[in-house]
Amino acid sequence: QVQLVESGGGLVQAGGSLRLSCAASERSFSTYGMGWFRQAPGKEREFVALISGANAYYADSVKGRVTISRDNAKNTVYLQMNSLKPEDTAVYYCAADTGSASYYRYDYDYWGQGTQVTVSS
Repeated sequence: QVQLVESGGGLVQAGGSLRLSCAASERSFSTYGMGWFRQAPGKEREFVALISGANAYYADSVKGRVTISRDNAKNTVYLQMNSLKPEDTAVYYCAADTGSASYYRYDYDYWGQGTQVTVSS
């Protein structure tokens, strides 16, 4: 059972930055595809970014403002978010796919508990 623990959320003004972290309990973390999703109140959970091997992919809504990266030595994946907008306000979740990562949340095997990001205007 893989445990994922997110951190780094908080309250930030529009235009600001945050870096989210997701620490995994498994040493085999390096073989997993990792994704970040977010869920705003009253909305479905949506894809934000994924990293699979050396490849990263982003939702159009965050492209150019967000960077996903990983440190396999620390079993951690990061989401650097810049130029934040009020519409980025959501609970952010990291997820692990024991296969290759996917845009689809149902393909992921493990989820963290989420971290709140609030962007004020």
